[in-house]
Amino acid sequence: MDPWRYSTEGISVALRVTPRGGRDDIDGIETLANGRSVVKVRVRAVAEGGEANRAVTELLARALGVPKRCVRVLSGTTSRHKQIAVDGDPAKLGEALRKLTAAKTD
Repeated sequence: MDPWRYSTEGISVALRVTPRGGRDDIDGIETLANGRSVVKVRVRAVAEGGEANRAVTELLARALGVPKRCVRVLSGTTSRHKQIAVDGDPAKLGEALRKLTAAKTD
């Protein structure tokens, strides 16, 4: 099951974020102990003052080819587990995420 959901405005993505992860990158899909799937993301930024959240939204915007203003944190601002909204064409965004995560999940 994909860790993102489609809506008329775009997609909502479940993430597990690793701050101070050494580089800004998307590491694939992981299934948590509760059976929920999440996209694994690491960022160089520290988890203070919203730095990691800002780095995550910038990374996703760059990876999905959308403006930064189209990516926002829906929930989990102080947690490693976040729900992120990305505005745009849901089919194109879903396909882009599938490509970004497929090579790293295998």
